[in-house]
Amino acid sequence: MKKKQQKTQLFLILVGLLLIFGTYFYYPYIVQEKDFFKRKTVEKDKGIGDEEDKQISTFQDVEYKGFYDFDKPFVVKSREAKIANDDPNVVYMNNMHVTLYLNDGRIVEIVSDKGRYNKITYDCYFEQNVKAIEGKTIIQSDNLDLIATNKNVMIYNNVYLDYDNGSLKADKINYDFETKYFKVSMFDEKKIQINMIK
Repeated sequence: MKKKQQKTQLFLILVGLLLIFGTYFYYPYIVQEKDFFKRKTVEKDKGIGDEEDKQISTFQDVEYKGFYDFDKPFVVKSREAKIANDDPNVVYMNNMHVTLYLNDGRIVEIVSDKGRYNKITYDCYFEQNVKAIEGKTIIQSDNLDLIATNKNVMIYNNVYLDYDNGSLKADKINYDFETKYFKVSMFDEKKIQINMIK
């Protein structure tokens, strides 16, 4: 009878040890492996990882219409555009060109090598060899942000402004195409270079 009790106790101890081993060592390993495979599946579905996995649609000669400062219509065009499936509202453009129609009949042309346009907010972001032309006013820079709800455009990085009264170089200009007023600033304490013509 004692031998039977000892065998039962030994069996229960072994079962207890197996449960402890399984709970503290084997089960976390299984959960970790499961999470790893689940994460990989989600990443593949979202297009994270290899560039080949990302879903990108390419278009030629696109044109969109929007409004700047709520009442000024504009047309944005591009020879080549791309839209990623993870953010279909943003259009990435090459050779971006915007024609902005002001209330007094003047027209502003803005061009750049690259840029992006948000189809919902109408915001335009120009990059590389940016040029904005309105009559005799010519603005060149590396970047220009045309935020649809703002009156001013933000022009920054290597800004050169040539206008009726002269020319200037700056790091950043907030410019209002309607009134032709602008605020000039530098990223550091450098002086602004302005040439005034009388």
